Amino acid sequence: MKYAFPKGGLPGQDEHPISSAIFKNAYACLPAATHRDIVTSYFPQWSRTRAWIFARPLSGFAETFAQYAIEIAPEGGSDSPDPDKTAQSILFVASGKGSLNINKEQYTIVAGSYAYIPAGATWTLHNADNSLLQIHWVRKTWEPAPGLKPPNAFVTHEEEHKAQAMPDCGGVWATTRFVDPDDLRHDCHVNIVTLQPGGRIPFAETHVMEHGLYVLQGTADYLLNTDWVSVSSGDFMWLRAFCPQACIATGKEPFRYLLYKDVNRHPKL
Repeated sequence: MKYAFPKGGLPGQDEHPISSAIFKNAYACLPAATHRDIVTSYFPQWSRTRAWIFARPLSGFAETFAQYAIEIAPEGGSDSPDPDKTAQSILFVASGKGSLNINKEQYTIVAGSYAYIPAGATWTLHNADNSLLQIHWVRKTWEPAPGLKPPNAFVTHEEEHKAQAMPDCGGVWATTRFVDPDDLRHDCHVNIVTLQPGGRIPFAETHVMEHGLYVLQGTADYLLNTDWVSVSSGDFMWLRAFCPQACIATGKEPFRYLLYKDVNRHPKL
């Protein structure tokens, strides 16, 4: 499997600063070319680690989540990764090998590994190899609901989950789900959506869920509100609630993206 991640670096001085980046009220598209060294962030209590922050709660932007790509150099990591005890985390590994400890349970994570870390958990994360450890990280405040306890921590791998084809599409549009949709303890899902070349989302979806979408592989034409935007591996998109969206996969390889959405709770009034 291919899992895109920011390449960093800086363009040469002969490059023109024209960009296909888009930031509007209903959506944003941050192309891979904008994820450069100069826009990385560093965190207290982390060593030898840098992050690209794609989304954060902000007026007129993301409301329910934050999304990062973190790059941990050899011997780097953290014994206190998240200062917010109300935050749950989903980690998806793009490359490298890591040592993840959640509530005293030890896990080795590699490319394709997926980890769910509930709010209030005690956890640590370190690079366990001589190459870079590259991880996509989604954070969201867990919303309690009557009769529901926080979900349990778990670590799994994409290869352990069969992609489920959407109805009436001949298998060209499928979703890899890491959480049972009927498990209402979860107030967000992070899935992988795969469209084969020529496959499409054949109608303009409009729904209450907010999205963060990182393209892991391939190319597509994506409808964002009223605009068709060409996207490719390494691009990030944010879609606000009710933003119309559709997709047509282009190119000769599958179009795959990591998709965040908030679910299973009443809207706040």
